[in-house]
This record gives sequence, C-alpha cells and structure tokens, in this order.
Amino acid sequence: MKWKNVLLCALVCVLNGCLILGLFTIQREIGVGDLAADSGEVAPFTKEEETKYVALTFDDGPHARYTEELLDGLKERGVRATFFLIGKSIEGNEDVIKRMSQEGHLIGNHTYSHVQLSKETVESAVQEIEKTNQEIFAVTGKVPEYIRPPFGSWNSKLDDQVEMTVVLWTVDPLDWKTQNTQYVVNHIKKNVKNNSIILLHDVYKTSVQAALEIVDCLQEEGYEFVTVDELMLE
Repeated sequence: MKWKNVLLCALVCVLNGCLILGLFTIQREIGVGDLAADSGEVAPFTKEEETKYVALTFDDGPHARYTEELLDGLKERGVRATFFLIGKSIEGNEDVIKRMSQEGHLIGNHTYSHVQLSKETVESAVQEIEKTNQEIFAVTGKVPEYIRPPFGSWNSKLDDQVEMTVVLWTVDPLDWKTQNTQYVVNHIKKNVKNNSIILLHDVYKTSVQAALEIVDCLQEEGYEFVTVDELMLE
C-alpha cells in the first residue's frame, strides 16, 4: 500500500505541474491586457491620453477691425472663445457681436464704461451691468450670465443684486501694457496649464496675433479650447 501512496502523490504533482505550465503559456500568448479585457476590466488612461482644456477670454471689445480679424482666425482653427464686452462699444459693432453669437462664442459683460465696480455705489454699479446686459440682449436675444469686473475688482455687495457669475483669470500676459506679440506668446506658453483661463484684449492687433499663435502652439500640445462656462463645468 505504501508504494501505491507514493505513486499517487507523484501523479498529483505531475498533473499540477502541467496545469501551472499551461496557464503560464496561455497568459504569455494572450498578454495581461487581454486577460484584463476578458475579465471586463479597463486599463486606466495615462496622463498623455488625458485632454487638457484652456479658455481664451477677451476683454474691452468689440473692436471694429481687430475683433473681426480675431473671429476669422478662430473660425479657421475651429476654436470658440469668450468675449466680455464693453457696453458703450456695442453701438456700430452689432454685426460683429451677432457673428460672435452665431459662431458659438460666449458673450459676457464687462460693464458699460469700464468702471471699477468696487469704487462705485451699488446703484451705479448695477446700472453699469444691467445697461450692458440690455445692449447685448438687444443684439443677440440672450441675456449674459457671466461678468468680468474691470481690473478684477468686484464688490461683494453686488452678490444679492446681480444674478451673474463672476469670471476672473489665471494667466495674464499684460498684453495691453506690452503690446508685444512675442512677449505675450512666451508668457502664456510658460504659464499655461490644464484649465487655465487666459486674459487678452481684442482691441490690440498684437494681442490678436498673439492669440492665434497661441492657439496653434497649444493645439499641437494637445490642448482643447473651450468657453469659460464649459471650463467651469469640468
């Protein structure tokens, strides 16, 4: 009986060895990724595969000439941006604003006369905002939901008076001050990251040139351009 037990144990060992060898061979042939797929598991995305988002925003417009040039360039590149308009600049530029709206750009409020809202009375500030909203609505049929206070200066007392979302920025190349296309481009490339909000002004030719160059550069780096409302939803 003893030799039978030894023989049985030897047989079991041989069978186990064959089973392990067979599993190893199968795994090597189909790969770990295929095993994960068969089990219903999905491999995680790497950082290189993640989409990076950025929002281009423009203040102080519209400008009769430069805003049109900017819209042409953005359309060629399939990019939508956000424009914060000065109310007193709307008259005479209605066609430009209609085009903004029709081509999918987001239109926001930048007050009627570019005042620093924190230095205005609440009543005066509300008038600056509401008058601009009315002007934009008259052209586009839409009431703006987003506001960028000039100088980034907001009065918290307006929170109960104005039902709008305040939008500031994360990258400011001071394009209005330098009016140097290459400086603006270099500053943005150095400081941009995922979910950045870039501040520019479409009333300067150098800023329009910089904006289009930035679009070309960042698209090559995998960035997708969105409007600020889309960025805030991410």
